[in-house]
Amino acid sequence: MSNVLLLTGPSGSGKTTVARLVATDAPGPTMHLTTDEFYRGIRTGFVAPYLPGAEHQNEVVVDAIVAAVAAYARGGYDVVVDGVIGPWFLPPFRAAAAEGKWSMSYVVLRPDLGTTLRRGQARPEPELTDVDALTGLHGAFAELGALEPHALDSTRLDVTQTAVQVREAVASGSYLLTASG
Repeated sequence: MSNVLLLTGPSGSGKTTVARLVATDAPGPTMHLTTDEFYRGIRTGFVAPYLPGAEHQNEVVVDAIVAAVAAYARGGYDVVVDGVIGPWFLPPFRAAAAEGKWSMSYVVLRPDLGTTLRRGQARPEPELTDVDALTGLHGAFAELGALEPHALDSTRLDVTQTAVQVREAVASGSYLLTASG
């Protein structure tokens, strides 16, 4: 496993469950950092991160997440980060990885829309279950441009199979990100 794994995809793709397995079965000290908790901690003035008007909040939250990841990486921990980390949020992670000299892999879980909706709507509160929001987030990961090779179709995989695929993807080295690309 690389030093930091950004495990992402739309809500309902299985990120948190898979990340928990990957982190729990890691060979060394590993932190599972769930980005949702950084958003849930905002008690007053919270704006759902996918809504217009959330840009400033999202920048602040991403900066806090990056700082936490960097602290754990500096302390010698591998970090498995799960959350909606689209390509638009990668620059601060890349800058911190370059500065901290830690490696970083980027894996996008991308089940088909039907699977995403089924999984997303089956989750308990406070998880996002709104069909329009789930569909929009799925669409945000539909075209990754240069990062398309980082997508893993988990439509037909169960949680254990997906975790195995993620570990293999990271071990291959082909999911590594650099400071520039």
